[in-house]
Amino acid sequence: MRIKTTINYSPNFNPKKRTIRQIKFIIFHYTGMKKESAAISRLTNIQSEVSSHYLIKKNGDIVVMVPDLYIAWHAGKSSWKSFKSLNKNSIGIEISNPGHENNYLNFSKKQVQSIIYLSKSLFKKYKIKSSNVLGHSDIAPFRKKDPGEKFPWRYMAKFGMAKWHSLSKKTLKEKRLKMINTNEKKNFFKNLFKIGYSKKVLNKKTLVSTFQRRFRQELINGKIDQECLLISQNLAKKLG
Repeated sequence: MRIKTTINYSPNFNPKKRTIRQIKFIIFHYTGMKKESAAISRLTNIQSEVSSHYLIKKNGDIVVMVPDLYIAWHAGKSSWKSFKSLNKNSIGIEISNPGHENNYLNFSKKQVQSIIYLSKSLFKKYKIKSSNVLGHSDIAPFRKKDPGEKFPWRYMAKFGMAKWHSLSKKTLKEKRLKMINTNEKKNFFKNLFKIGYSKKVLNKKTLVSTFQRRFRQELINGKIDQECLLISQNLAKKLG
């Protein structure tokens, strides 16, 4: 598979290099802007103070913006398990997409191909664990929704480059919208914290929606049901 890669360096990064061992995560984002050109301009503008290591364009082309061994400014205030401020330990990948506020679109087939291609390369280079491939919303649920419910997490898991549950559609459908009790609700959040989500998210409905946007993409309503509980149990056993 031939994917075009170009360079358009951003000035927004830490000047001190990090070590290969410090790179443990891949964080996916969407650009959240109407025009791709505007997104590229923002990511390379010194005044914006934001950047990423890579940008995947609508046509699947990959743009290198910050070399891997420098810390790009993409994650912001963030946490996952014992890690805080994930910029220092992650590779940030932006994907051209207008996002939830601008007519959120499906990611193109060429973009998905490039996501897989780039992820494979980074996995090999830095020995990334599939459990450490995350979305911006996973590490900052109190303020972010990207890359959103249209991101191909399940498809990535088929290649071993993301985590997904091992439950059948039939089993899940039977549990959808079925009520849970108080103890089950407590267990659901315990499972989320085992998986890696922050305990400091005050708005629990936001945390539920974030979990659904990642692992129950067909229905995002911020309400915990038996389906969500079952998925959380399955993932906690794998990731806890």
